[in-house]
Parts: sequence; structure tokens; C-alpha cells
Amino acid sequence: MKKIFKILAYAIGVFLVFVICGIAFVNFTYPKVSPALELTIDHGPDRVARGAYLANHVVVCVDCHSTRDFSLLSGPIKPGTIGEGGELFDHSMGFPGVFYSKNITPTGISDYSDGELFRLITTGVTNDGRAMFPIMPYPYYGKMDPEDIYDIIAYIRTLDPIESEIPDSKADFPVSLILKTIPKDADPQTKPAKTDQIAYGGYLVNAASCGECHSPVDAQGTRLPGKDYSGGREFSFPDGSVVRSANLTPDASTGIGSWSEDTFVGKFKQYLDSGYHLPKVQPGEFNTIMPWVMYAGMEESDLKAIYAYIKTLTPIPNQVVKFSPPVTSE
Repeated sequence: MKKIFKILAYAIGVFLVFVICGIAFVNFTYPKVSPALELTIDHGPDRVARGAYLANHVVVCVDCHSTRDFSLLSGPIKPGTIGEGGELFDHSMGFPGVFYSKNITPTGISDYSDGELFRLITTGVTNDGRAMFPIMPYPYYGKMDPEDIYDIIAYIRTLDPIESEIPDSKADFPVSLILKTIPKDADPQTKPAKTDQIAYGGYLVNAASCGECHSPVDAQGTRLPGKDYSGGREFSFPDGSVVRSANLTPDASTGIGSWSEDTFVGKFKQYLDSGYHLPKVQPGEFNTIMPWVMYAGMEESDLKAIYAYIKTLTPIPNQVVKFSPPVTSE
């Protein structure tokens, strides 16, 4: 019996050594990305204007890096908070830890070079070598045309500086270890010509990371294979209500298969109508995280390109219950 215990203790000891060595290996060798490039990005008016368009209406960086007012439908940005950061993403929303968006005004990024910002946005690695949790969908941004990323960097350098104290983000174990292995070198793509509408629409869909929100995921947050863009991903509000993303595939009964181009574009543009006012939303009532007001500023030609692309997707039947109110105890 003693011999069995000795063997068992030896086996456990060897196992623990392997575990400790594995953790140490990941901690000291990841994230594995190339050094930041030597970049100096000009802040010319054309580049800044393009960056403002992308950051506010396509990639919508400003969406997460500002304060949203969820007392109104779709949570428009509160005036005076653009780029200040501090938005909380935690367990109540289904995240494996507590994460805060960073201050991306000149105050918050003053210690970043242009090359370090480019690497951060496209690989998720900070200037001190830390891996970011991919709430900011950097795997998508890493596939964008570098010129578009340069434009975004030029734009955020011109934001009004805002002083804000942002707590450190903290992932739960073992996610804290796993996320170190997520960053990879960017795989930049050349932006298709606008005349190639479907290809250009696909580029915009990636830039806007539509698939990230509009695809169902498992309990670990991994997208379900064969279900891309079919909707149903759940997003919890602090009050316990749950909103689910829409099915974007061209399925006739549960997706947008019956939508015309005008219907699709109009769905966005209604939020720019001077006669439309975002309704007030009380806790427990339907709301959405979809930043409609921001996407409404997208150029019609870009919205039409997105429509053309998603109409080429494989139709996937998936009836989505878009909202569940909080469960109340009697």
C-alpha cells in the first residue's frame, strides 16, 4: 500500500511540475507578435476625416471607448465623453473577468508611438507586451487595409484630451493564461475597389466585425461552426434582461432574405431622420446594444455594399427571440 502511495505521490508531483513549467512557458514566451513598426502617420485633413468616418460609423471604436446612455434606445454616446473609456464588461454580461475600455484620447495614448498603436489595434498587444482580451476585436482589425488603420490613428490623435482614471482589466484564470496565446501578427488585406461591391462589402463587414455579434457562440464564447451570421448571440444587461443579435443570413423566414436593398438601408438611415427621436427605455424594457445612431452615419454606398455581400451568404434558418425581460422572483 505504501508503495502505491509513493507512486501516486510521484505521479502527482511530476504532473504539477509539468503544469508549472507549462504556465511559466506561456507567461514568458507569449504573446508572440513582431515588434512594433517604426511609423510616423501624418494628420492631414483627408486622413483625419476618413479616420473619423471609420471610427464613428464603420469600425465604431468610439462606441466602446466612450460612455453610452442606455436610458435611451441603443445607448447613444453621452456628449463630452468621446474616447474617455471606462465602459465596463464583466461577469454580469457573460465575460470571464472584469474588463474596462481604455482612454483613447491623446491623454490616454500619449505614451504610445504610432507603430505601437498600430500593433495594439491589429494584434491586441500593448506597448508593455500585455495581451488584451479580444473585446476589442483585433483579429478583425488585423485583416484591414493598413491605410484605414493609419486613418483611425490619425483621428484619435485629434480627439479632445480627457482625463480619466481607468481601472486595470483582469481576466479570470485560466482565461488569463489562454488570452496570452490569442494575439497573432496582423494579416493586412488590400481594400477592394468600391466598384467591386460584394468584395468591398465583405471588407466592411470584417471591419465592422459584424460576425462577432451576429453569430451564436458556445459557453466558452467560441463561434459555432456552420452558424456564422445566423444571429442569436446573447448580451445581458445589468438588470438581467437579455438581447439577442439578429439573423443576418438571407434566410427568407428568419433572416433578411425578404429584405430589399432599400429596406436594409432604410433600417439604418431612419435613425438620422430629423423627425426621429430615440425613445426612453426603463429598466427591464427592451433595449439593444446595436449602436444604430453610429451606423446610421455610414455612407449609403457602403451600406449597399454590405447588403450585397450578406445576400451572398448561405441562408441559415434560425428563429431568434430578440429579447427576454428580467426574471422576477415572486
